[in-house]
Amino acid sequence: MQDSSNFKISFHRVTQVIVAPKVTVSTYMPRQVLPSEIEEYRDSHWQRDGEGRVETAVQAERFIERVGFASCLLDSRRPGPSLYVSVCGRRDAVLPRNVQKDPETSLTWMLKDETVRRGRVYYAKLFRGKAIFLAPRMIPYFKTLWGFSRREEKERLSKTALSVLRVLRKEWEMGTADLRAESGVTDRKAFALAIDELQAAMIVVPTEVIYEPKFTYLWGLAEERFPEELSRKVNRQIALREVARCFLDGAGMTLRGELARVTGLSRPEAGLGNRALVKEGYAVMLAPGTYQLTKLFS
Repeated sequence: MQDSSNFKISFHRVTQVIVAPKVTVSTYMPRQVLPSEIEEYRDSHWQRDGEGRVETAVQAERFIERVGFASCLLDSRRPGPSLYVSVCGRRDAVLPRNVQKDPETSLTWMLKDETVRRGRVYYAKLFRGKAIFLAPRMIPYFKTLWGFSRREEKERLSKTALSVLRVLRKEWEMGTADLRAESGVTDRKAFALAIDELQAAMIVVPTEVIYEPKFTYLWGLAEERFPEELSRKVNRQIALREVARCFLDGAGMTLRGELARVTGLSRPEAGLGNRALVKEGYAVMLAPGTYQLTKLFS
């Protein structure tokens, strides 16, 4: 791993390459291009350079702890840290069409299953149904942004989600088939939507993946695994700032709309988080929507 202190980027180089030339088609959005130094910074911090390739569950947990949050199977076509890309150990990793026969995809899936079983990091489908890992230190901030209090559940959750939750609050952990039967949500699609809804609200998480005698997930309450982190109260403005800080620490620079795409935040809220970092001197704004770590700015 390279020392982040070696990465120094001049303002002139950044402003010269930040946006590619526009084409004449009016509907075309110009592609934003990162300076090579920032790409190398991301290679190091998101373990895309091959030197820190992830091969074990312990290494996966250390990677997640280091980056704060990471997607599971997103590839290089989407921004942000990814367990799959860190397993591949290269910047241009792209998921193949036939993922079942791909060793890197298979290893990523196996590591996901093992980290779920070990329960040392948070894993669930959060915003937009996106599977994401969270380091425990980031759980309070994501809970503030995406969760809600228990007294709001009846107003904000669907009837099917409430039925599933009612059973889990009584049993604490159940397999998919048993949970469907006990909750009365027997329709597969309706049950899947209810589980996704509960995961997105950071109430329910998968606790184990079982393959024999048949494939199933075990489901449990998130508060059972991370009681302290989920009970901690955080101001929303602080949560926005800390999520922005976490992403910028690994990215070095964030382009317009990038933080919103990675975290599921609205662009105005992502902007609030980034501008809070500028206010405290942690980041500098190079252009509207473009921010860089102050320590990399010269």
